[in-house]
Amino acid sequence: MITPPSFTDALRGSTSVRAVELRPPPATLDPGAALEAWIDFELGVRRLLAAGHPILLTDDAVGEPEEESLRVLTTHLGSSGALARVVPFLTLRHSLEYCLLFARRAHSGGFGGVTVTGGDESSGVPRCLPRSRDLRARIRERFPDLALGAWVNPFRDPVEQVELLMDPEHHADYYLTQVVSHHDTGPIAAFLAEARRQGLELPGMVGVFHYRSARRATLERLRAFLPVPVEAVMADFDAGLRPDEIGAATARALLELGIENLYWCNLGVRDAARRIERIEGHMDCTSGAERP
Repeated sequence: MITPPSFTDALRGSTSVRAVELRPPPATLDPGAALEAWIDFELGVRRLLAAGHPILLTDDAVGEPEEESLRVLTTHLGSSGALARVVPFLTLRHSLEYCLLFARRAHSGGFGGVTVTGGDESSGVPRCLPRSRDLRARIRERFPDLALGAWVNPFRDPVEQVELLMDPEHHADYYLTQVVSHHDTGPIAAFLAEARRQGLELPGMVGVFHYRSARRATLERLRAFLPVPVEAVMADFDAGLRPDEIGAATARALLELGIENLYWCNLGVRDAARRIERIEGHMDCTSGAERP
């Protein structure tokens, strides 16, 4: 049986990568609902990994407390080697002791890496350290072989963003970007051009958000956390496009820019694997297609 590549090996490999960002169940569920949610979560993770999709796990996404998923996944998947393709986020909005313990557990559990970010500032929880690079430096000292990821926002100054990734003191082995849309590819194109100019060799993955409906209130609420092109998305739905077709349009636009590695947000956990198949069908390409 061929062992699938680890997360970072896949990013550097010869085939495109389609990962999925998942939210662990909310910490506020009652015991019965929590049990059902965790069963769905584990089944969804297994389906995605079986279909070849690495998984990114959020950490208190959009300021809402989530159950910490390392224990459950280690218990149920730890002996299979599958955790090498699972990468959790870790924000600075925990105690430093918790963050270092989290990194130790991710390392000992065989997870594919840890993506360290500042975290949602609206949560009101202070950071344990000033910058994400500070925490990556602390983790690197203790676990030098644990892959560490950084967060990139292509909507900010591309020169500054690339310079950070180029800096060895940033302690990044890969990067993930803020989600982007085919309605505004200028920022990500500028980031890529600057990355080429500076000779950035770090592998990365670009985010795509799956818009499920054209409800203005929902899109405006999302805009507080993501660069949502509200009017354009609503126009897509008004034109008769379905969610999978809108997602495919963004993916095609990124492929045209030379971006091969994507991660999908907001697919849900139950049918995420099947939904990716439908999106890929609209893209006229297949997941894992050979890179040119």
